Amino acid sequence: RLINTSRRKMRLKHLKTLMSPTDGAFRITAVAFSPNSVKLAVATFDRVVHLFDENGEKRDKFACKPAEKEYGKESFQVSSLAFSPDSTTLAVGQTDNIVFLYKLGEGWTEKKSIINKFFQDSAVTCLVWPVQQPALIIGLADGKVRAASVKAKRTHTIYNTDQYVCSLAASPNGKGIISGHGDNSIVRYFFDDEGTGAVQGQIAKHSCEPYALCWGSSIVAAGCDRKVVMYGDDGKVIQQFDYSREADEKDFMCAVASPTGQSVVMGSFNRLRVYNFSPRRGVWDEAKSKDIPNLYTITALAWKKDGSRVAAGSLCGSIELFDCALKRSVYQNKFEMTYVGLSQVIVKNLTSGTRINLRSHYGYEIDNVRIMGRDRYLVAFTTDTLLLGDLISCKLSEVAWMNSGGNEKFFFENDSVCMVFNAGELTLIEYGLSDILGTVRTENMNPHQISVRINERKQLGVADNKKLAYLVDLKTVAIVDLVIGTTVAVVNHDVKVDWLELNETGRKLLFRDKQLRLHLFDIPGESKATILNYCTYVQWVPLSDVVVAQSRSQLCVWYNIDSPEQVTTFPMKGDIVDIERNEGRTDVMVNEGVGTVSYTLDEGLIEFRTAIEDGDYIRAVVFLETLELSPETESMWRTLSELSLKAKQILVAERCYAAVGDVAKARYLREVNKIASYVAAETGRDGTDHFMVRAKLAILNKEFKLAESIFMEQGRVNEAMEMYQELHMWDESIGVAEAAGHPELETLKSSYFQHLMDTSQEERAGELREGQGDYMGAINLYMKAGLPARAARVALEHSELTGVSDVMERIAAALMKAGLFEKAGEMFERVRMHQKAFEAYRKGKVYRRARDVARGTFPNEVVNLEEEWGDHLASQKQWDKAIEHFIEAGRSVKAIEAAIQSKQWNKAIQIVEMQEDSVAVRYFRQIAQHFASINDYEAAERYYVKAGVLKDAVDMYVGVNMWEQAHKLAVGCMKPEDVATLYISKAQDMESEGKYREAERLYVIVNEPDLAINMYKTIKQYDNMIRLVAVHHKDLLTDTHLHLAKEMEAEGQQRQAEHHYCEAGDWRAAVNMYRAADMWEESYRVAKSHGGASAAKQVAYLWAKSLGGESAVKLLTKFGLLDAAVDYAADNSSFDFAFELARAALRNKLPEIHLKYAMYLEDEGKFAEAESEFIKANKPKEAVLMYVHGQDWNSAQRVAEEYDPSSVADVLVGQARVAFERKDYQAAESFLLRAHRPELAVKFYKVSYHEQAMVNCWGWSRRTFY
Repeated sequence: RLINTSRRKMRLKHLKTLMSPTDGAFRITAVAFSPNSVKLAVATFDRVVHLFDENGEKRDKFACKPAEKEYGKESFQVSSLAFSPDSTTLAVGQTDNIVFLYKLGEGWTEKKSIINKFFQDSAVTCLVWPVQQPALIIGLADGKVRAASVKAKRTHTIYNTDQYVCSLAASPNGKGIISGHGDNSIVRYFFDDEGTGAVQGQIAKHSCEPYALCWGSSIVAAGCDRKVVMYGDDGKVIQQFDYSREADEKDFMCAVASPTGQSVVMGSFNRLRVYNFSPRRGVWDEAKSKDIPNLYTITALAWKKDGSRVAAGSLCGSIELFDCALKRSVYQNKFEMTYVGLSQVIVKNLTSGTRINLRSHYGYEIDNVRIMGRDRYLVAFTTDTLLLGDLISCKLSEVAWMNSGGNEKFFFENDSVCMVFNAGELTLIEYGLSDILGTVRTENMNPHQISVRINERKQLGVADNKKLAYLVDLKTVAIVDLVIGTTVAVVNHDVKVDWLELNETGRKLLFRDKQLRLHLFDIPGESKATILNYCTYVQWVPLSDVVVAQSRSQLCVWYNIDSPEQVTTFPMKGDIVDIERNEGRTDVMVNEGVGTVSYTLDEGLIEFRTAIEDGDYIRAVVFLETLELSPETESMWRTLSELSLKAKQILVAERCYAAVGDVAKARYLREVNKIASYVAAETGRDGTDHFMVRAKLAILNKEFKLAESIFMEQGRVNEAMEMYQELHMWDESIGVAEAAGHPELETLKSSYFQHLMDTSQEERAGELREGQGDYMGAINLYMKAGLPARAARVALEHSELTGVSDVMERIAAALMKAGLFEKAGEMFERVRMHQKAFEAYRKGKVYRRARDVARGTFPNEVVNLEEEWGDHLASQKQWDKAIEHFIEAGRSVKAIEAAIQSKQWNKAIQIVEMQEDSVAVRYFRQIAQHFASINDYEAAERYYVKAGVLKDAVDMYVGVNMWEQAHKLAVGCMKPEDVATLYISKAQDMESEGKYREAERLYVIVNEPDLAINMYKTIKQYDNMIRLVAVHHKDLLTDTHLHLAKEMEAEGQQRQAEHHYCEAGDWRAAVNMYRAADMWEESYRVAKSHGGASAAKQVAYLWAKSLGGESAVKLLTKFGLLDAAVDYAADNSSFDFAFELARAALRNKLPEIHLKYAMYLEDEGKFAEAESEFIKANKPKEAVLMYVHGQDWNSAQRVAEEYDPSSVADVLVGQARVAFERKDYQAAESFLLRAHRPELAVKFYKVSYHEQAMVNCWGWSRRTFY
């Protein structure tokens, strides 16, 4: 099933040039791939960093900055680049003693920014950022190797060699680094040696400066001596490749190891050398090198983190991208597998393009990769491990595995765990974990008899829940807790079990036996119950503890499985096939034979009850968040808030109150949560037990006395008092102070009033004074609080104050200032200041009361007041109310406009018609427009006419396509040529819009039917064209039909052409058209329909003649015209066709045809041919007569003697007659005597010569008798 499986050594294949080289030196100073393999960073000689995407396309670039601006942009070079482990940050090392950290982000749209700067004491020579390490490692020219902490924003020295750091490299696992120095030394440092006890510090002394240094399966170093040396963990040389004697080899400038560490690429002048490590043999092998002519020194190398690409930079500024692969294979034409290392394979889905990186973390060689389980799961073996992967979740596992000869059986029914059967042993491997989850002995490999649940539902107080249920034997079920590796329950049954499944929490087990009885086992309580006596289908509803089962024609649902006797049943037809749950809906799919029907379950009972039963209030919140707020869901939120408060899950309660819009409680609970969190952080205990939290929760429940008692138990009298004060329950606060004998009770009482004053609560203070009977003080406080209305109320309610005019005037003035004009007017009225009351009412727009005052005191102001009142209402868009006031004020124009604005058109018409024409004409047009808008066009026309704007009426009718009415008006107000131009223009517009009927109407209205005819002709609507011609040009109708018929015939539209030919009365043209097109059936049909039987026979004859042979005979026989056709052919001189038909079917007609043919030839003067045809017709006598008629006596004599001896005498008689006519009596007598007809001679003589006749007669008689 694998294609192209032959192994090859690592090879480099050139893919593309990312940056073209320059004509001179333009050094690529650094290259780096991001750990997520999405970005490639390239630093060039001009201090610019270029960014490429995973396909090698340039996406961005930015110029680097100097450490100090005053030194200029050319004062440094970029020496190294390194990406952070999360691929979002790029470190740029520079020779001006600084490292910049650039925030690039995960995508390409995020803005770049410098997030950190690390100043150093000397030039930065190299950088490395190991995976799984938070620190950036910096190599300096002064020999120091330093670590930069991004979070702490500081650097510290790891070690110092006082020798120039020429190279840095990290181990494949990122837990160690090595550095090369100017004194040829190689130094190793571990962040975590993982208990190996490996040596740190200088481990080797290379033969030259190790500029090319990397750390893979071995430490590999090279330099100017052209030797590649592999060092072991102890620093000893384990292998060496010497190229010093090869003349075409140059210095090694850089090196890079593959992500697995099993391949190394070395870069020299124009060559890339590749080395592969063989784990089985423990040696390095050199692969074929990659020579690149004219590259001129490789200055930088980087290996993509998925192992598939190598990028190389050169001295001349080019960036070359190479593909790396040991081998490639295609699996089932669906997946491409690229072996980028012995222990690393990239699996690519050829359909979707997605990739997954399969890698052995132990460095073992991967032998074989298979795709299994609906093309979703990866299975691969190494010599000592088994690798599994989920292509959807991208979770990979590698577990120790002994070679069993490939006898394993894999089951992938569970999305979280792979079940492997081998030699009676079941092994469970959870995706994403590199340890075996559990192993049990069983001989039952049916996945329906094994159930695994891996953290599928969160439970309160349970962090890790992994359960397995399997058959020990056919009647025994064991339940294993995979977290602790022990059996928690065993179920012994008396009948074989054929199906079982745990619920998602692992607390319930459903199983069915061979007798189709369904049982429920409660694992914590170890109790078993039979819940259904006959079961053909059963399943847990996903993400719940609800059970759905089928018992014959009943659908059974247990919403509360803890009470199995409470079952909900539905009658149904068919069989359950599946349970679908998505988008807040659960459907049971039932196959009813002809189709699938869904039964919807109560989602609220399923989800909410399950979460509540689990005590998983967070899950309940998640579920409720998916539902729209409704009375039912709001009730659920409130129920959950109460339960969560009882369970002291204050965060959940806060969310619940926020969901129902109770912002106050949500904010309050947030403060309570802060207190609980603080107490928990300080004391390490449950913060919800703190007295302050309990008291605040009591306050939330409005149990103020309980909260007070909690405070008082703790001796927190002040907190209790403050609680009441915050709730503005000053009486209760004072009561607490009195009960506790608080020393500052009186101060509290007096300070309450002072508090009100200090906090500018004069209103509340005024209420206190009013309650104490100090009305004047209350008025002063109300006035101070800016509440003159309340001050006026107090003054008006107490008659003793109304006589104090200065108080009343002061209140009134304050009311005026506050804009409370009505109240001020009322105060002025009370003290009989009518002028000021009128002005206050008028200013406050209280026109009704102002009018009442004016009628009694200022009657002359009433009219002006009415107009002002109307203007005010109009400004407030209360046009309908303003009308009456304008009428009262005698302002008819304003009344009309108000009526129009309020859409009271009838009232507007009434007022307008009462006005003079000079006034009314201004409004008729608006009234007409109103009637036009409500489609009352007759009334609209009437008022347009009154307004003298007939053109508007025409436009109105045109706009609604009432062209006749428009034309009627237009004739009266427009020139005929203008009307025609208008209508033709409108018609052309409609024609362009495809409204051809409307355009026709317009053309006809202005007596331009020819334009309509041409329009229909242009768009090939010939029926409409003919219709118009028949009406407007009846004399041209026939010619039009013929013209259209010929056009359609030329276009190949024979059926339409036939119609027009027939309409023109020229059906013969239609027949000929079909004949010319070889459409004989249509031709026959037309001839028969329009020409009758005779014409049909002629067409049938011509049709048969065109066919010839047996086809013609069959056709004529079909129509019953064979005899007639033969006769017709013979009569019309088509003798060949007549003979053809006769020979094929009517051989008895041949003599007749020969006779007619002979007569035809005789008429044509072809006597010899005619003679032949007469003979063939068995009519030799006719041939004789032919010759006799032509006086060809010899031929006549010959034919008569040969074919018809009885005709010989006739020939002789004929000759005799001719001789008599020539007066050759002797010859005539001879012919007649030979014919034995002497009596004819007497007759002939008798006619001409009587006497001679008698003599001859006597002589002939004598010769006869004697």
